[in-house]
Amino acid sequence: MIRTLLVGLALIGIGACSTSKEITVDNALSKKEKKEGWVLLFDGATTNGWHTYGKTEVGAAWKVANGTLYLDASNKAGWQTSGGGDIVTNETFENFHFKVEWKIAPKGNSGIIFNIKDDRAKYEHVWHTGMEMQVLDNDGHNDGKIKKHRSGDLYDIIESSVETVKPVGEWNLAEIIQNNGQLELKLNGTTVVKTTLWDDNWRNLLANSKFRRMADFGTYRSGNIALQDHGDNVWYKNIKIRKL
Repeated sequence: MIRTLLVGLALIGIGACSTSKEITVDNALSKKEKKEGWVLLFDGATTNGWHTYGKTEVGAAWKVANGTLYLDASNKAGWQTSGGGDIVTNETFENFHFKVEWKIAPKGNSGIIFNIKDDRAKYEHVWHTGMEMQVLDNDGHNDGKIKKHRSGDLYDIIESSVETVKPVGEWNLAEIIQNNGQLELKLNGTTVVKTTLWDDNWRNLLANSKFRRMADFGTYRSGNIALQDHGDNVWYKNIKIRKL
């Protein structure tokens, strides 16, 4: 009798534990996230919601497998990939909190680019208008030797205040928070860049960057978000956004 009672209490305890904490599943939203207004930008099975910059579809080099959206860069075309190119969201965003997990191949380079004006007739590349949070193998890629070009940096504009990137091949959580001119970049839960956009200091930062001759770079206050094809294998998952 006592043994039966103890077993019953144990089962009740297990049931309570299983319902008190949600199981985390890739490319899905928790009840809390749904309540907070998060939406998925990648469903884990298709490239719906994305297109290659300047086109209407996603190129064949961007593939979906094992719950990841990844670039197969085995077929090079210059510094990018044949059938690849940067992919951008169909939707534009202004004030937002964006999250994505990424991992990069050894010696790899990619990036998350935002506030893009999706107009290839006027702007050849997404980085002619959009700013980039760098994705990089810091130790294996030559850009890792350059200040403001390492993982988590606001590329060529502001270097990370602290480096929190994980070893190459491991998953990293990147976050971009833009709200009424305030920009914050987080990598693996730590704020690594914080700045005010579009004020005199911002214009001074741009004037001292490689983008200084691009008249419209960093000027748009809303736009598409891109995952960059820099000619290297890269994987993304759990891509989600919340409008602020």
